[in-house]
Formats: sequence, structure tokens, C-alpha cells
Amino acid sequence: MNSSTRVLLVSLLSVAALAGCSKKVKEQPAPEPAPTPAPTAPVADDGRYGPEDLDTDACLRQRVVYFDFDQDALKPEFQAIVACHAKYLRDRPSSRITLQGHADERGSRAYNQGLGERRGNAVNSALQAAGGSASQLEVVSYGEERPVCTESTESCWAQNRRVEIVYTAR
Repeated sequence: MNSSTRVLLVSLLSVAALAGCSKKVKEQPAPEPAPTPAPTAPVADDGRYGPEDLDTDACLRQRVVYFDFDQDALKPEFQAIVACHAKYLRDRPSSRITLQGHADERGSRAYNQGLGERRGNAVNSALQAAGGSASQLEVVSYGEERPVCTESTESCWAQNRRVEIVYTAR
């Protein structure tokens, strides 16, 4: 074999070897776009709250108002939360709320029962002042009977000094 034939043969074998070793790429079909979920309820254009907003709206999902030690006055940082819930009550006249007042373990049982009620009444008054109806609100005091934290520390006691906003009718 002459030299040019050898070079041609080596070149062809090299190309064939490289072609055999090349990575095979499978073409994958383009993924289909995810279907958009159908709305479960018509979206209100007038800015009114609907029942689904209790689970989706960041303000309405906040349903605990905390109090300082031995106090029943509403703290300024909770005014916005109360305003959101009052607007919900105005937008949804059939809705009902139970305000569950709580206290920490310090003090007598009777004192803490009264303190829980005063705290619930403070949130009740703030809701009514912001437009909620008295017929939509109920106050219940649990005093120290239902703590969320049972340690005897200040941070734990602070978690127990609260009013929980519980929707009984949406």
C-alpha cells in the first residue's frame, strides 16, 4: 500500500472511531407548561375579603394578639392585625369570631381568669372601633388554663399572655 492510501485509511478509521465514541444525545420533548389552576371562587374586584382570604392573606393569618405582663391594653403593633380582622367582619356580615383570652401562670386562678377576659374585651373593643359588629364577636377567658408554653421563663410567659382570634363562621 502506498503512503497516501495508508494516510487515507488511518484518517477514515479515526473518523469512524471518533464517531462511534461520540456522545449520543436523545432529543427530549419540551415539557408541557403546567396547567393554571381554575379559581375556586370568583375574584372580587371591589377589594372585599372572601372566606378564602382567611388562609391566604398574610394579615388575616395572624390571629394572636400578645400583651405585656399584667396588662390588658392593646399594644400599638397589633393595631394593623385588628384592622384587617375588622375589615373582614365588615365585608362578611355572616362571619363570627370568638376572642379567647389567656394569661400566664403567675397570679391566682381567679385573677388570671379576669385578666384573660379583660384582654379579650380589649381586642373586642378595638375590633368594634374599627368597624366590626358586636353581634359578630364573643369573648371567652381561659385564664392560665390553656398555655402554649409550660416552662417558667419570661419568654414562655410572654407567649401565654395573648388573645387568640378564632373564626367560628367564615
